[in-house]
Amino acid sequence: MFGSRKLIAADATSKPWDSRYAGAVPHDNGYYFKCMIAGVLSCGGTHTAICPLDVVKCNMQTNPAKYKGLIPGLKTIVAEEGSMAVWKGWLPTAVGYSAQGFFKFGFYEIFKDVYSNLAGEKNAKEYKGLIWLSASASAEFFADIALCPMEMVKVKVQTSPAGTFPTATGAAVAKMLANKVEYRFPFGSLVPLWSRQIPYTMAKFYFFEKIVQLFYQHVFTKEKSEYSKITQLSITFASGYLAGVVCAIVSHPADTMVSQLGKAENKGKGFGQIASEFGVMNLCTRGLGTRIIMIGTLTGLQWWIYDSFKTAFGMGTTGGK
Repeated sequence: MFGSRKLIAADATSKPWDSRYAGAVPHDNGYYFKCMIAGVLSCGGTHTAICPLDVVKCNMQTNPAKYKGLIPGLKTIVAEEGSMAVWKGWLPTAVGYSAQGFFKFGFYEIFKDVYSNLAGEKNAKEYKGLIWLSASASAEFFADIALCPMEMVKVKVQTSPAGTFPTATGAAVAKMLANKVEYRFPFGSLVPLWSRQIPYTMAKFYFFEKIVQLFYQHVFTKEKSEYSKITQLSITFASGYLAGVVCAIVSHPADTMVSQLGKAENKGKGFGQIASEFGVMNLCTRGLGTRIIMIGTLTGLQWWIYDSFKTAFGMGTTGGK
């Protein structure tokens, strides 16, 4: 009888399982905010650094007859517009993708804990993959709303023929605001952006977490804490790069559609009409090789920067067994 009373008292005072406190580092508001800042550095810095590749890729998607590949495309742009033309749109890229990274990574950590707690301890562990997919999709939904205006400016600046549209960010934004209906600014590309970015981010986070898990289960089989920070961050980069290759393939058709929407001749056209005129195969393949190189490197670096920031603040790297 007295033993039963003790058990009841213990149960009454014990706290239910909480994903936020299940790991070595508590996931408090400070933790989430640091993840948001890490996301800003991760996405904003990497996307800006590869701006020349992005300029060529977008032009290959909008005018494949003229821009036939990465190197020929670079040569064409430099020959016609000068060496600095490959950096067109770097500022809206930096601003837009910094905002996106803030929500993408920060909200992913928040939603991952929220959905894990909703599922309960047993289900959260058993169905990790579904938690990763749900959390990443939810985070990207909000991240793309933050990204969309600057993404539209970036694409318009990068793909407009020389002299037909302002290249300075302020002037470009002013022109698009003054002609909101014509340019569908600031959220006209939000639906294709969701179509591109949500599958991309779901693949990015799921395959990254899964590949990290496989590394620690089958290659680096000791406890994660027994490996050096350099080794853990190397696993982070390798997992991110491999996940990036998958991301590029999954999201490429929608990425091409976003670029097509920036073309002057496609003003007022619906998605179906553009796809029909440009060709489904072209949507899936034009600029894909360049994008695989770009996104693989980009994703690997993003995860490396993100986890380096977390490690520097004692938060550890992402993922594990």
